Amino acid sequence: MRSSALLLRESAVDLTRRDVRPRTFSDADNTIEVIAATATPVARRDVKGTYFEVLDAAGADLDALRGASVLDAHQQSGVASILGTVEDAWREGDVVVARLRLSTRPDVAPVVNDIREGVIASVSIGYVVDQWRDGTDVSGQRTRTAVKWTPREISFVPVPADARARTRSLDDTRAIRELGRRVGVTSERIDTLIELGASIIDARRAFLNDIVARDVTVRSAGVSSMHTTLENPQTFIRAAGEALYQRIDPSATPSGPARQYVGMRIADIAGETLRRHGISVSGMSADTMITRALHTTSDFALILADTVGRTLRVAYSAAPSGVRQLARETTAADFRKKSRLQLDASGFTLEKVNEGAEFKRGTLEEAGESYGVDSYGKVFAISRKSLINDDLGAFTDLSRRLGQAASAFEAQFLVNLLIANSGLGPVMSDSENLFDSSHGNVAASGAAPSETTLSAARLAMRKQTGQGGGLISVTPRFLLVPPDLETAGEKLLTQVQAVTTDNVNPFARLSLVVEPRLASATRWYLVADPAEIDGLEYAYLAGSPGPQIETRAGFDVDGVQVKVRLDYGAGFVDWRGWYANAGA
Repeated sequence: MRSSALLLRESAVDLTRRDVRPRTFSDADNTIEVIAATATPVARRDVKGTYFEVLDAAGADLDALRGASVLDAHQQSGVASILGTVEDAWREGDVVVARLRLSTRPDVAPVVNDIREGVIASVSIGYVVDQWRDGTDVSGQRTRTAVKWTPREISFVPVPADARARTRSLDDTRAIRELGRRVGVTSERIDTLIELGASIIDARRAFLNDIVARDVTVRSAGVSSMHTTLENPQTFIRAAGEALYQRIDPSATPSGPARQYVGMRIADIAGETLRRHGISVSGMSADTMITRALHTTSDFALILADTVGRTLRVAYSAAPSGVRQLARETTAADFRKKSRLQLDASGFTLEKVNEGAEFKRGTLEEAGESYGVDSYGKVFAISRKSLINDDLGAFTDLSRRLGQAASAFEAQFLVNLLIANSGLGPVMSDSENLFDSSHGNVAASGAAPSETTLSAARLAMRKQTGQGGGLISVTPRFLLVPPDLETAGEKLLTQVQAVTTDNVNPFARLSLVVEPRLASATRWYLVADPAEIDGLEYAYLAGSPGPQIETRAGFDVDGVQVKVRLDYGAGFVDWRGWYANAGA
């Protein structure tokens, strides 16, 4: 609890100082975002001797920080030392982040300019601690964790107590990302360094170590043992994740590197990640190994992500989807609108060239539709209790549901496009709905699927013309129906052994597709093969097909946070391969 001396001195209290790192500067509103507190241990001393102080972000009173002063080197002697105010504060995992609005007063302009230019790069937080939790770390060193504390001010300072407390500029961030891409490290490795506040010098050193580790693996591949191969962190992460997955699915055959980890409990894997980072686990309990692995290295969280991802992909691929098989898969380079230009040669006819005459010029007609890719996702948690209990069922249930949810989301996304605007579909580039009489792809009056209505639909598709006006003769391949019409559709499309011409089924080559998400119980569709003609199309962001998994040690929750992200978009790029009948 807060000492009586602190309570008596109130606002005159000598504030403890803790250093932080500014991140970006906005010229538009003179604001800068800083990391106001981290869980990094800072060496301090009291009457009992040296100890390491740790700030628990969850215990910070952020309401007290909002509106607090931004000072020059913690000076509290007068208002002239005020450089600005704390506009907002929030938590991001195990750190407290604040947005500072700096003053535009002429007398502080030189200081603000140095902050903008990165000359002044270190900041420090002043706070009082209301409640401590005493303990020791794995090396036996005494620790004091502030579990309830009140930030009072933030200052720009010349020398921070925390060696990691420094400005992290946008230029450094860009430089780290560019260097990381050039040397071929993973995006997760780059993100981790940036989140830790690494400078470009730190990043170069870290990337060099990564390159050396990979080189050792490659040079030793022909003669080394499995242990040497696993010196590569990515190989180890995949192998350990595969081994955990083999416990979930015993039918899975582990690869060579994964075999030595097969059968290990979650705590054993956590212990292995600690040993690989030079941390002794002798005498550690399962609880301690898991907790330390989550907060000491990203490897353990990445292993859990690998395991969750394997189960997710199985469930994602197995989830049935009707309308998805009628669409074509593509990729998008970025999140901008994806334009589809269709060069139509149907109106491009050859003409006789008389002797000595010039060839006449022709043009290819262009028609354009577009759609964009967006990001969708959610964060879930695997509790620390489940990890300690070695409950792989938590992984199985969570990842299976994530896979099914991602597949269902994609299917519903496609169906929503199809049934938009009361079943007429989305508006196309010609300002008409997908299904419109001007497109020749909708029945004038609704009727149930029958030989007569299917024949009319097929005839309409056969008579479709391209942008240039020429016939393109679309061939129907699928009959898409809601589950209410499944039985009727099966009977209609069942091929019979013809004895007389009256018994011939002219639509036996059509395939029935049932989509349970279709809202109308009567509306049905005739669809061409997407490999033959453009129609419904969906795209993933290049390099990220299907749902992607990320994990990190939870702070708001006690355990591991799992984020599933899907970069996905879809649209109709042509109407000629689809025909709709409202049914009856």
